[in-house]
Amino acid sequence: MERTKYNIPAGTKPERLDIYLSLKTGLSRGRIQKLIKQGLVQVNSKTQKASYKMRQGDMIEVAVPDEPENTLVPEDIPLDIIYEDEHLIAVNKPPGMVVYPAAGHRSGTLMNALMFRCKKLASTGAPLRPGVVHRLDKDTSGVMVLAKNDSAYLNLCGQFRERTVEKQYIALLYGNLKNDAGEINAPIGRAASDRKKMAIKTKKGKEAITRYDVIKRFKSAMLAKVSILTGRTHQIRVHLASAGHPVLGDKTYGKKVEVRAEANKKILFSRQMLHAQSLKIKHPVSHEPLELTAPLPDDMKKAVSELSGQQA
Repeated sequence: MERTKYNIPAGTKPERLDIYLSLKTGLSRGRIQKLIKQGLVQVNSKTQKASYKMRQGDMIEVAVPDEPENTLVPEDIPLDIIYEDEHLIAVNKPPGMVVYPAAGHRSGTLMNALMFRCKKLASTGAPLRPGVVHRLDKDTSGVMVLAKNDSAYLNLCGQFRERTVEKQYIALLYGNLKNDAGEINAPIGRAASDRKKMAIKTKKGKEAITRYDVIKRFKSAMLAKVSILTGRTHQIRVHLASAGHPVLGDKTYGKKVEVRAEANKKILFSRQMLHAQSLKIKHPVSHEPLELTAPLPDDMKKAVSELSGQQA
């Protein structure tokens, strides 16, 4: 915790506390406002609002907490490598693994493991997620591709931005869609009621298109192939939930439903049953088509088997 004191000299014109401290400390005004709300800024030994107008003779004390470690620490964590060369690496991310460090997940992430294996990734991007051109949710398994150098990073980002990348998922969904194939075209944005969630009913939604094909139907669920033409946050989970068929095991967008096998046995899901099965890109250097695939994970295989009324 770094503590700094400022004495307001004579002749100083009245100025907002947050503006003054932002200029003095070099911190953003938003960060200063957060420190003020946390009670880490005191004026004459008392807390004040960000709009407080400082006066001659005021003594301000600011306590700035130490920033979390901004260095990616290599960790020897086993990885399922799908493809690797000097320009990129593709992995089959297991369910339950966070992609990069953040609050509450400072270690054990995919990036910690990749830094140990690759030693160096593209320098472009945030310090804790170098080379990351797309991501998967913690509980979604499957194919992820990362860039090892800056030129590969820029090329891959361009492919995702221009929507030339083909992304295909396998999902276990609640209920049964009326049609064997279809498309959901509904903008997605932050949910007004909960900023941590996404929704289709939002004022500032961005275009989102999801296509599905039913592979197999069960009593109260179905196995489907899902492809996305856009890459919005939680897109598949939000779109299918909005259609009344949430991804099974989805604790954020799923309904509290019971799914039973043929023998009326209740089936439990430890995570959302969503798997990134394949990713089709062009190699950033050779420009040759590259199809990256990951087999269905064991927990989804078991769920499919149970839904079929067979022994896992």
